[in-house]
Amino acid sequence: MKQYVWLDVSQKETSVCVVDEVGQVLFEGKAKSDPGALTALLRKRAPQAERIGFETGAMASWLWHELRRVDLPVVCIDARHAHAALSVRMNKSDQNDARGLAELVRVGWYREVKVKSEESQKTPRDTRREIHSSRYREPGPQSNQRIRLALPTRDRTAVSQSGLRAIGRRSSAPQ
Repeated sequence: MKQYVWLDVSQKETSVCVVDEVGQVLFEGKAKSDPGALTALLRKRAPQAERIGFETGAMASWLWHELRRVDLPVVCIDARHAHAALSVRMNKSDQNDARGLAELVRVGWYREVKVKSEESQKTPRDTRREIHSSRYREPGPQSNQRIRLALPTRDRTAVSQSGLRAIGRRSSAPQ
């Protein structure tokens, strides 16, 4: 018998709902939001899981990689799509959300999100800092404009009165 699972993940605990292929609820419960605890629960309560779904969020990438590592058939679903599917429901709770989205996974009406590999997420901090800071080191009118606009009004007035107004833009004033 095929089983379909939805994990409504939050920071501390995850609501779990397991349904069978005809949509009957087999298990509803909660577990710690930890891959080890979730794996143990899923192996016990949903041994024939066809798909295990959860929506995008802060912990989605980490959870997806950890559950894939132990060979669980996980899918990550676009949160906006999941929200739209649940917007017609009356009672909003983690348990009801998990039940409704388990149905969504069962019937296949979802848009799967491709989760980036762990290697592509490991950009060196120095490289990111270098890319970011190079934008502000470029000489030219845009960088001077950015600096001038970042100053408070009284400081912009002082800069203009001191004759530095011509920095970064063309001026007809003699130099």
